[in-house]
Amino acid sequence: MAEEIEAVVAALIVNAEGKIFLMKSPKWRDYYTLPGGHVNYGERLENAVKREVKEETNLDVTDVRPVCFEEMIFDPDFYEKKHFLSARYVCRAVSKDVKLNSEGTSFIWVTPGEALRIRITPYTKNTINEWTKKYGGK
Repeated sequence: MAEEIEAVVAALIVNAEGKIFLMKSPKWRDYYTLPGGHVNYGERLENAVKREVKEETNLDVTDVRPVCFEEMIFDPDFYEKKHFLSARYVCRAVSKDVKLNSEGTSFIWVTPGEALRIRITPYTKNTINEWTKKYGGK
C-alpha cells in the first residue's frame, strides 16, 4: 500500500425530474454511493467529474458545481485501506442511457428524501445535505 493521500471526486447527478442518481458499489460493501474516482495529474476537478461519470455510468453531465469536501481516512466500509480527499460536486444529467461499468452493480434514481432513507454511505448523505443547504436542492 502506498502511503499517500489520493485526490478523488464524486458526482451528485440530478436529472430533469429532480431525482438523484445512486449506484451500488462492491467497493463500498454494496452501499448506494455516488459515482466518482481519481483525479488525474494535471486534470481540473470539473473535468474529472465529467470523465468519471462518463466512465462509470455512460451519462453526460453539465452545470458542474462544488458542494463540499470530505476526508475519508481508512474507512472500514471501503474495500481497501485508503486516505482520500474527496471533492464533492453536483451536476445535471443531459443524457439518459445509463450503462454501468464494473464499479457499480445496480443504480436507482430517487428523490433526495428517499435517498436519505436507504443504505447510503455517510459521505453520500453529507453531500446530499450540503447540496440542499448550499443550493436549495437545485
